[in-house]
Amino acid sequence: MDLENKDLRELFELADGIGKKQYHRLTRRDFEYYKQFDQWRCINGKGENGSTQESIHWVRDHSDWYCPVCEQRYADRGGRTIDHKLPRAQYPWLALDFRNLWVICRLCNEEKAEMHWYEYEHYMFVHHPDRYSAVKDACPNQLLRSLKT
Repeated sequence: MDLENKDLRELFELADGIGKKQYHRLTRRDFEYYKQFDQWRCINGKGENGSTQESIHWVRDHSDWYCPVCEQRYADRGGRTIDHKLPRAQYPWLALDFRNLWVICRLCNEEKAEMHWYEYEHYMFVHHPDRYSAVKDACPNQLLRSLKT
């Protein structure tokens, strides 16, 4: 499948179609496993949002002092958060794939919200062109290619 020559609308339609097919393949066991990591979203101190010791260690091992998107200190931007590059609401089967996780500051995470990656890249290109290259470099290409039907 040639993704390079598709416009943004076509990519969204493709992603939605694949997401709907894959979502229905989740088993009860998948869902139970998924629930174990449900609190991995926010990391800004031990007890906040039910952060686990494992997620705190993961964040420490996968980040430094600065957000890769805005290049500001986490401490100045509401702390660190674990974000799903491809939203778990659309791609629950990728919620536990560590290639889909990255550590960004709380404000960048809130700005990204539930945008699909292509939508996020486009948003950054239009609204924050100075930050676009950092987002493009973090693109989950391998995961996006894995979405082929």
